[in-house]
Amino acid sequence: QVQLVESGGGLVQPGGSLTLSCVASGSMYSINGMTWYRQAPGKQRELVAGLTRDGSPTYSDFVKGRFTLSGDSPKKTVYLQMNNLKPEDTAVYYCYWRGLYDYWGQGTLVNVLS
Repeated sequence: QVQLVESGGGLVQPGGSLTLSCVASGSMYSINGMTWYRQAPGKQRELVAGLTRDGSPTYSDFVKGRFTLSGDSPKKTVYLQMNNLKPEDTAVYYCYWRGLYDYWGQGTLVNVLS
């Protein structure tokens, strides 16, 4: 079993910054493949950024240049540094990892004032 716990969400003004963390525990052998998704009210869940299986970060176009993904393998943690936040970034942000099964965290709310 793998558990994913997100933290770092909050209320922020447009143009502000937040750093989300996702800490994994359990039988996870690599943080590669850990991915951030988000779901805004009334919208489908969408991919934000993730580490590929070889450890390279990838980003959706709508966050390129604003969000930075990094990881700390010994701590089994990935971070999502979010800068220049916009009201449309408001969503619940989820951490995801695919091992034998699909694992999701409980989510952390990011609310950018409009």
